Amino acid sequence: MVTITDVARRAGVSPSTVSYALSGKRPISDETRRRVQAAVRELGYRPHAGARALAGGEPNVLALAAPLRPGVQVPVVMRLAVSVVTTARAHDHDVLLLTQEEAEEGLSRAMGLDSVAGLLLADVELDDPRLPRLRALDRPSVLIGLPAEPYGLTCVDLDFRAAGEACVNHLAERGHRRVALVGSPPEVYLRGTAYAHHLMRGFTAAATRRGLTTSVHPAAPDPATAPGLAERLLREHPALTAVVIHNEPLLEPLIHAFRRLGPRIPGDLSVIAVCPDDLATTPGVPVTSVSLPADELGIRAVELLMRKLRGTPVPQATLLPPRLTERATTGPA
Repeated sequence: MVTITDVARRAGVSPSTVSYALSGKRPISDETRRRVQAAVRELGYRPHAGARALAGGEPNVLALAAPLRPGVQVPVVMRLAVSVVTTARAHDHDVLLLTQEEAEEGLSRAMGLDSVAGLLLADVELDDPRLPRLRALDRPSVLIGLPAEPYGLTCVDLDFRAAGEACVNHLAERGHRRVALVGSPPEVYLRGTAYAHHLMRGFTAAATRRGLTTSVHPAAPDPATAPGLAERLLREHPALTAVVIHNEPLLEPLIHAFRRLGPRIPGDLSVIAVCPDDLATTPGVPVTSVSLPADELGIRAVELLMRKLRGTPVPQATLLPPRLTERATTGPA
């Protein structure tokens, strides 16, 4: 990659002189400016997007608000952030990552920066307190999540309701009648986090249509709690034949805990996870799963935001259909 130092060496000037010649921040002689411009053309130099914005050019920064709150799965957030950054760079934009838990205050500070062209929001709540501020912004935004009232907004997410339904349908078709959902941490539900509630509603709605008996168990994301949780599920629900796990840190520990307590998987107990594909193939037995496409969500979110920046119409909600892959942990009841 050509750097400003390379340009300075070719033009026979200092790097700071190159910066001044490109930004116009300080007066530079016409002869020096021509030498710098010639070196830029010869070497194919492209200034860093953030540097251009700070130099007073067009805003070339996207702000990603991904608060690291209790119960948030940091590996998924980081995977999403990497996807956003990579896609933004392909569009010659940089990314400002906002991880504070604050709501409107953080948005106001980000939008106060002239370099910020648009905003991406993750960890969306059903009644997210940031939404009124978003609707009033003079810059475009995209939510990675689906609130209860998405009017006036642009949203992209996995269709979590359909994901919950897909898990139940897969099990019902194999004769299961008693199914439990090991869900997200309690604080995630208490905050009204959209994806957790959408999945739970899809799970319970499909179970009602199919005539299944279900129970929902919010669970702390602590692997040390898996043995106690597995024992309680089997004790309180002796007819249980299947478990859906939407809590990534508990996936492998729960499978091991069930096995130690006696049930064969999938002979006595079927297991489905909602998680990234690589996690579903990590345990000793590959797990039937609905893929959590963090990488694709990051790509879609940035693409939608870039279209809005160009003034191109975009849909209000883009929901990715769930993809269920059958592996070794589900079978007939």
